[in-house]
Amino acid sequence: MQSKRWGTSLVVLLCAVAVAQIKQENKTLMVNGRSGEIAVMEINGRTYLEVETLARIANGSFGFQGNQITLTLPAVAASAPAQVPAPEHAEHSGLSRDFIVSGIETVAKMREWGSTLAYAIQHGYEVTDNWVADYREQAAQSLNLATAAVSTDSDRNALQLLTNEFEAVRQWSNKLVEAKQSMDTAKYIMSPNTLRKEPLSQQIITCGHFLSAMLGSGEFRDDASCH
Repeated sequence: MQSKRWGTSLVVLLCAVAVAQIKQENKTLMVNGRSGEIAVMEINGRTYLEVETLARIANGSFGFQGNQITLTLPAVAASAPAQVPAPEHAEHSGLSRDFIVSGIETVAKMREWGSTLAYAIQHGYEVTDNWVADYREQAAQSLNLATAAVSTDSDRNALQLLTNEFEAVRQWSNKLVEAKQSMDTAKYIMSPNTLRKEPLSQQIITCGHFLSAMLGSGEFRDDASCH
């Protein structure tokens, strides 16, 4: 089974893959003076970009709220350049830029881990701990980068919430792998919403949405769903 970012806007295109003319390549995207590599897919003459990567490059956030998809991009001043705080005040200036970037990437990796595993379980695919390990390690590496980027008090507080979310996803992932090994996943196949409605799933989803919004705002906030 090929790994895909089922949680991004590209998932709506999967049903047409078999009949469409597809060309995919990585390109450098420039947004508000910030640049990064992004997957670009051309299908029947139309160009599609991956929303999560777009949000990360633009220092924004991407998430789901009920039936809505939320994309938040930071405002750009039209006249004067942004004022950079003096080094002596940086320690108390909210979330640092480097932490925001690595934090958003960590949330994206955890969402990819969770959504891909949920899709596999709900569609009866074979799931083993070795298969899941790749997604888990990618999320862990992103969390390590976020840890290394901590430079303010707000960063440290936000890192604790990211770590709590990572541990919740790992606990939920281990539970599903064990259920698959014991052949106790029929209820998820018969009713796709069953998995989403479980308390731990709800907590992970709610915390993930909160983290995306909090990182996008640049200011630390707390929420009970991330504890």
